[in-house]
Order: sequence, then structure tokens, then C-alpha cells
Amino acid sequence: MPDAALRFTDVRKRFGKTEALAGLTLEIPRGSFFGLIGPNGAGKTTAFSIACGFLKPDAGGIEILGEPGFDPARLKGRVGASPQDAALGRETRCLEHLVYFARLQGMTAAEARRQAERVLAEVGLSDRAASRVKALSHGMLRRLAVGQALLGTPELVLLDEPTSGLDPRNVHELRELLRGIRAEGRTVVVSSHNLHELEMLCDHVAFLSRGVSIAAGPTETLTGKGEEVEIALGQGPAPVESVRRALPEDQVAWDEARRVVRISFTPLPGRQAEEVIGAAARALLDAGARIAGVRRGRTLEQKFLEMT
Repeated sequence: MPDAALRFTDVRKRFGKTEALAGLTLEIPRGSFFGLIGPNGAGKTTAFSIACGFLKPDAGGIEILGEPGFDPARLKGRVGASPQDAALGRETRCLEHLVYFARLQGMTAAEARRQAERVLAEVGLSDRAASRVKALSHGMLRRLAVGQALLGTPELVLLDEPTSGLDPRNVHELRELLRGIRAEGRTVVVSSHNLHELEMLCDHVAFLSRGVSIAAGPTETLTGKGEEVEIALGQGPAPVESVRRALPEDQVAWDEARRVVRISFTPLPGRQAEEVIGAAARALLDAGARIAGVRRGRTLEQKFLEMT
């Protein structure tokens, strides 16, 4: 894929007897909002560390923005990263910290200060510009680390667990900030255990398990949003046969424990999920059922549990 922002090809990395990456092959399209999903030990942080140049792979290759491997000279200012446990200078003041990293990108002193003030405002820490890093709460530290990754106009932004420790308001504000970056055409790669958050943000995802990618692609494809519908029923009749008669060419299943009718269908021109939902809902309502909710496809959590 020539337009990949980040490409891993059979990447392997071992720490003693532990194989963190066991042949990771993965392509992240340019301009995508890409989520890395996997349990602890799946290799997400190791993959991030190799992409950022913190670690070297034992075998395999990596390509970043068309460059073979991480070359600071060629990629300076083009990649922004926020590691999961970023070590920030405890005695440094927040504004000074960001100015220092902006200067490392080659910015002038004046531009570095403008960029530092901008990202402090974007991550909600303007009032902490003069505070020492050691005085920040865990959530504030996470926001400062994310701000560091957003200095300048990086083409590729790598965020490892960016919302860890943030309260709901901060999570919402960060999500909107990242959506704005995505709208600018930049590539954002996020790893998180918050699958609901990733489902709202990401147009592409990959499931990692034991150091390899077991599935990757557009979120809608992996969750089946274009070929599966779930209709939750309230108490009362569950006329599943009425749905089967209304949709004779589709596969209709009944989940008694969840009181959910699941319809698997083949999308065709003029017959997408909306048409299937309409036909099924009419059949259910005509037969006296009470519809409690409708969902296209499965959640990322459901898909993750099925695959792992």
C-alpha cells in the first residue's frame, strides 16, 4: 500500500524469553484515525516504541511516512508521539517543557513559545504554564504528554493510552481535539483499553494478540455495520418468525439471554442496513413486539471478545 503512513512487515522483538512481537505485519493508511486494540502483553506499546525509534526490532522492517525505519533527521517535526508512561522533567515548568521539545523540532524561540502556548490551551493547561511538572495530577500529566505530541503540525501522531486517568470532561475535550486533527488530514494512531472510546473515534482498527495482528481494516467492516443488524426487544412477544418471513433471504437468529434479534444480510445497491432495519421493525411491530433499541453491527468489545 503506497499511501501507508506506517507499515510493519514481519517485525519481531524479544525481551529475554518473552516475545513481545512475533512477526507483526500491519499497514496504517495515511489520513486515518487508527486504533490498536489488544490485551496487556499483546505488543501495542512495543510496536509504538519501535515506531518512535525508542526500540530497534530484532527482525523485520518498518516504514514511516515513506522512510525506512525511524530517522530523526528525515522525520524531525513530522512525527509526534505520547508514550504511555512518558517521563517528564519533574522540576521543569510546563511551558518550558513544551518550548524545549518544540526547539528540538527546529523551531525558532518565538515559534516554539507560540506552539507551546497553543497546545497548553488545547489540552486545557494554560493556567498551569508556570507550574512545575511535579505539581501536576496524573490526568494533567497525561494531557501535557499529549500536548507534547501535538507540537507543530506532525503528519503522524502516535498516542499510547492518551485518555488514561482523565475525567469524563477531559476525555470529551481530548476526543474533540483529536477529531479536529484527523479532519486536517493527519494520521492519528491510538492504543487504548477503552473500546467504546475507540469505536467513537476510529475509522480503522487492528486487533493485536500475542505480538501479531489477527485482524485489521475499516471499523465498519470489522464490526459488520454494513452486513449485520441487532434489534433489542422489550418484555413481551418475540415474533422472530415474523422477521424471517419478512426477510427470507437473510439469516435471522434469536439471542434469548439478551432478547436480541440478530440479522445477517448481504448489502446490495438499494438494500443497505437501513432497509433491513425498516423491514424487520415493521414485522416486529405488526406482530406486537416492543422494540427497545437498534444497533448496526457488533460493538468493538463484542468483536474483541470473539476474536481473542
